[in-house]
Amino acid sequence: MLEKVNKGEMLPLMEEFYTIQGEGYYKGTAAYFIRVGGCDVGCHWCDVKESWNAETHPPTEISSIVENAAKYSDTIVVTGGEPLTWNMNPLTKALKAKNLTTHIETSGAYELTGDWDWICLSPKKNKLPVKAVYDNANELKVIVYNKHDLVFAEEQAAKTNNNCILYLQPEWSVRGKMVPEIVDFVMKNPKWKVSLQTHKYLNIP
Repeated sequence: MLEKVNKGEMLPLMEEFYTIQGEGYYKGTAAYFIRVGGCDVGCHWCDVKESWNAETHPPTEISSIVENAAKYSDTIVVTGGEPLTWNMNPLTKALKAKNLTTHIETSGAYELTGDWDWICLSPKKNKLPVKAVYDNANELKVIVYNKHDLVFAEEQAAKTNNNCILYLQPEWSVRGKMVPEIVDFVMKNPKWKVSLQTHKYLNIP
């Protein structure tokens, strides 16, 4: 079993669910989410800390994951945890075989594997992205917890490709404080856009 996990033929599946994408470029789009366990990036404000320990999530055959996903939506979002902890090539190959659109939400801290139609890069200060993820990211989504995160955002944007769409998103617990800062920043720097966790406002998963 461990060998199959290492090859990406099985993945530590935390949860899978059909919902509305709440963030970034595809907000408002119906999508099937595959949440993979395992992450050592360790953001203190992470809202799915239970995803960090991969050992608490059962290794699941990707054929089963893909079969479930195909029942619900053409748009599949792979998130975590940190999905690039694992080899994503087998999963995306199987999803593509069913003509499904593949999205990933990643910190970019590990080697880029998988065949992705959309890469959402959400970099973290304590484990920065690898170059290949900067080069291939379709959107950069920087979570803003304090004012210094706006400086960090500009540093990260400078490393991305020219077609990457830039988003600033307030961390949920400090949204009241940080939204005015973000709005002011975006109005002064209009290459950026505001992203909100609309699924939380709508009270959906």
